[in-house]
Amino acid sequence: QVQLGESGGGLVQPGGSLGLSCAASTNIFTRYHMGWYRQRPGAQRELVATITNAMITNYADSVKGRFTISRDNAKKTVSLQMNNLRPEETAVYYCNAYSILAGRNFWGEGTLVTVSS
Repeated sequence: QVQLGESGGGLVQPGGSLGLSCAASTNIFTRYHMGWYRQRPGAQRELVATITNAMITNYADSVKGRFTISRDNAKKTVSLQMNNLRPEETAVYYCNAYSILAGRNFWGEGTLVTVSS
């Protein structure tokens, strides 16, 4: 089992930027693919970005060119830099860890990002 702790959420103006970070408590961080998902009010959770243990990234079409996902294997963290934020991107953002060995997902508790003027 891996514990995930997100940080960095908060209030940001439209067009502004915000960085999220997730720390993973595991001794085998490189055996996990990592990602960020979000859940808008009244909507289902959706993929924002993922990064594999081989540093391959994948982004939702709506965030391409604006968001950047990265991971630091030494620190066992995954980050999401969000630029030019839009009001409709107000959501709870969740850190995701996919265990390659176990073939299952683990989730953080989420951090709220509010994009509003």
